Amino acid sequence: MAPEWIKAPLRPLARKLRLAAPVEPLWTREPSSRLVGRRLAEAPAVCNVCGWSGEAFVGPFHCEMAGCPQCASIPRDRFLLWCAAQRGGLTPGCRVLETSPRMGDDYRAMMRRHFAYRASDFDLSAHRADLQLDLQNLDLPDTSLDLVLCAHVLEHVPDTDRALGELHRVVTPGGRLYLQVPLQQGVTAPPAQPEFHNDDTPVFWRFGWDLTERLRAAGFRVSVLVTDAVWLGLSGDGPPLQPVGDDFDVEDLVRTAVPADLVGVIDDHRARQLGLVPGHQHAVWECVRS
Repeated sequence: MAPEWIKAPLRPLARKLRLAAPVEPLWTREPSSRLVGRRLAEAPAVCNVCGWSGEAFVGPFHCEMAGCPQCASIPRDRFLLWCAAQRGGLTPGCRVLETSPRMGDDYRAMMRRHFAYRASDFDLSAHRADLQLDLQNLDLPDTSLDLVLCAHVLEHVPDTDRALGELHRVVTPGGRLYLQVPLQQGVTAPPAQPEFHNDDTPVFWRFGWDLTERLRAAGFRVSVLVTDAVWLGLSGDGPPLQPVGDDFDVEDLVRTAVPADLVGVIDDHRARQLGLVPGHQHAVWECVRS
């Protein structure tokens, strides 16, 4: 049997030639099935995006590393879909918009098999998409979406409040926005010096926990979804969060957190299986329109 590092690059071609099964997420299958139960119980590493399981992800534990060898998801991708699925946001046939998704054609084809899914991007330069949209001025009808997935985009938008108002406008009552930003400090501020991400997109804001109140001011009911370990650590009912030598200011995050806003949504065992280590690098704002 060929090793995984040989098979993984060949899978996209094999799928196009119909020699390999299409990407299918674990959350589309019956949770009590033997296949899903065995993978979640036994495999050291499990990708909930495509269903891959194995000994380890590719690369070290970090929200931007630990890649899936089958679909190339990274931990923040896996946590975003875990939250949307576990909290009931991903319902069959729902109208989904994902802003600047980083995963490719197999992932988007999989999403379209289950949802009325479209992808958008601001300038269509770094991300191929169905729609060219500016979050500050969304060219979409009112209440036209059931679910928005917005991961690591808001920090690149100059006018945060205008973007949040537009997102609230286009989500239907009862619909949801699942929002991720790099949470590297406790209080929102502009970068101390010019900052750009890998696609040369400027960063206008480094967000903190106070983003929660900005979202509430826009009209959403908001919870911040985290791992159980983070919730317990910040609420004082578990081991305190520890710095691990990265660019996340853990002391500031601990000092400014509002435990009442947090909800633990994944236990330690499954968090490690999905590569959500260190836990403080992973947070998703769940925003429900009333």
